Amino acid sequence: MANDARLLETVPYGTLGLIPLESCKDLGEKVDKYLVDWREKREHEHAWDSAFIDYKRDSYIMEASCPRFGSGEAKAVIKESVRGYDLYLMVDVTNHHLTYSLCGMTNHMSPDDHFSDLKRIIAAVGGKARRITVIIPFLYESRQHKRTARESLDCAIALHELTNMGVDNIITFDAHDPRVQNAIPLKGFDTVQPAYQFIKGILKQEKDLIIDNDHMMVISPDEGGTNRAIYLSNVLGLDMGMFYKRRDFSKMIDGRNPIVAHEFLGSSVEGKDVLIIDDMISSGDSMIDVATELKKLKANKVFVISTFGLFTDGLEKFDQAFNEGIIYRVVTTNLTYQTEELLSKPYYISCDMSKYIAYIIDTLNHDLSISDLLDPYDRIHRLVDRYKKGQKNMG
Repeated sequence: MANDARLLETVPYGTLGLIPLESCKDLGEKVDKYLVDWREKREHEHAWDSAFIDYKRDSYIMEASCPRFGSGEAKAVIKESVRGYDLYLMVDVTNHHLTYSLCGMTNHMSPDDHFSDLKRIIAAVGGKARRITVIIPFLYESRQHKRTARESLDCAIALHELTNMGVDNIITFDAHDPRVQNAIPLKGFDTVQPAYQFIKGILKQEKDLIIDNDHMMVISPDEGGTNRAIYLSNVLGLDMGMFYKRRDFSKMIDGRNPIVAHEFLGSSVEGKDVLIIDDMISSGDSMIDVATELKKLKANKVFVISTFGLFTDGLEKFDQAFNEGIIYRVVTTNLTYQTEELLSKPYYISCDMSKYIAYIIDTLNHDLSISDLLDPYDRIHRLVDRYKKGQKNMG
């Protein structure tokens, strides 16, 4: 592990404990495997010290569950001691495939249900842990982060609830608007960008891409996502363009104002591969509309890249867009639940985030800064350089 030099000079903040809720079980198990492997190989000079009790374990996952009564009500149970532990709780609030029984009927768990289970686990800890860090990849209610009318501020309220219950740090990925952290200015809040994993996943799959200003371009699908597009274009040395969403503010459909048209702002995309990057794919309509407009402007391969692939309306429209040549690849992470159907699609690229999360947990457990982990600029450059050298050697 590249981080070992720093970690060998420090002692753990507390005994490491990992509690992935049922919604995040698969991802949590992958993270746990990395942690077990790294710590098994790591040799500390003062490993005999009391600070290193249970430093090497077969698993850092603690046994916990949220059973439900027949009425649908639930409780949290942690089946081992957490006193003095440095706990990391993982939850995927968008995991819709989990169900529970409610008066004999089957209910699918909603984000509200997952968030309630997270609070139940924190309540079961009962303040006995040394520190609690919540890893919530898709920030709960992050789309309701600001008030534009007489409406609730759900994300800010949720952050207050967590910190008031004793949570010290919150780690999320690609927050819809990072400024929501202003709701809890005295607590730790980090929003992580998976830019490195996106590039790694694409370059592993595609062997003939030409990464330069003449052959590739980064596109933001709207004005709100320009920051992540600017970052990616700068680190890859590419030009950037964006779309302006013209909305009809006189109507409200499915909780949002419908988009009337997408207006493109930027230089020519003719003959170029384009990377459309956004924080989430919800229904997918916006991404497909943008891809369609880019193909009209004679773009070459269209990569749709998003941290969270929710696909709330299913995959049929993406199948159609792929078959019609509008979309070339869809790239998302495993930070949210992925169906077997999605994983089997020929156009889909899945980016595994488990190793990155394990790095973050391992570093934080030693009470070290994760600033260098949050900025993958140098790692992306090394990755692209290796890719170009590999192409040259093959040529």
